[in-house]
Amino acid sequence: MKIGLLFSGQGAQQAGMGTDLYEALPEYKSTIDRASEVLGYDLSDVMKNADKIAQTQYAQPAILSMSNAIVNALGSALQQPVAALGLSLGEYSALTAAGAMNFEQAVAIIKDRGRYMQTVGDANPGKMAAIMGEDQKLIEAVLAQLQDKGKQVFPANYNTFAQLVIGGIAADVDEAKATLTAAGIKRTIDLPVSGAFHTPLLKDAAVQLSERLATEAFTDVNYPVYSNTTSEPFIIADLHETLTKQIVSPTYFAQAMKKMLDAGVDTFIEVGPSDTLIKFAKKIAPKDVKRYAIKDLKSFNEVKELLTAEEV
Repeated sequence: MKIGLLFSGQGAQQAGMGTDLYEALPEYKSTIDRASEVLGYDLSDVMKNADKIAQTQYAQPAILSMSNAIVNALGSALQQPVAALGLSLGEYSALTAAGAMNFEQAVAIIKDRGRYMQTVGDANPGKMAAIMGEDQKLIEAVLAQLQDKGKQVFPANYNTFAQLVIGGIAADVDEAKATLTAAGIKRTIDLPVSGAFHTPLLKDAAVQLSERLATEAFTDVNYPVYSNTTSEPFIIADLHETLTKQIVSPTYFAQAMKKMLDAGVDTFIEVGPSDTLIKFAKKIAPKDVKRYAIKDLKSFNEVKELLTAEEV
């Protein structure tokens, strides 16, 4: 088994996430409690609060902490992955699990990152929409034409080779959707997000994050972690710059996952509150590549049993 670990991104959060894991697994509980000490509030309570968990400033630390708590709870049952990949926020979870930063350091950084993005997003309201279609060059061309007219709408997330999320000023996103529909795109879906993430509308958050990361030291990873921004493994010496660019740059999740497959990954395991990335993998990876998600106690026990049986 050649494992590619996947780490959930923002949007995966939901009220009650991880409650059964917290109650049943001491190592999971210990990790969440450590996060609470760094954050200055009871994270397990926040995870149960529908209003708070919907906010960027709370969702980001919650998802990172849950994802790493699952990895910690798996312990020796989880063999060293071939590689890891997280969606946006999930990159920090992946980098932490791989050893680039320690857990408390990651929680502190994400506490601030979430706050920056919440504040800047509120000040620069935007919209995001998923555009379904395999002709992503057409989508890019339409957005470029609109940008030439002064519109603020941009490619934001290359989730699969047939799903590209766009983001920007709400009216400009709506105009792009209408133009794309007229050009033959058959399906678009508005996303329930609080800002136009991974677009230039978040530039002020990127400036703040750059200043915040300037004082942080990182270490070499134990296995490759792929960057959404470059679709290549992170280079630790460039980590500050790459993570700063990530705030305002498109994510190339599909391209990075393809390179993980090329590197030999034959099993994907997503850790976090949802199975969204496993659904992306279903669209990207060959059918013989195994896919699992650990998002609650039931799936944790099932996957741990599979991993343990693999060792025998």
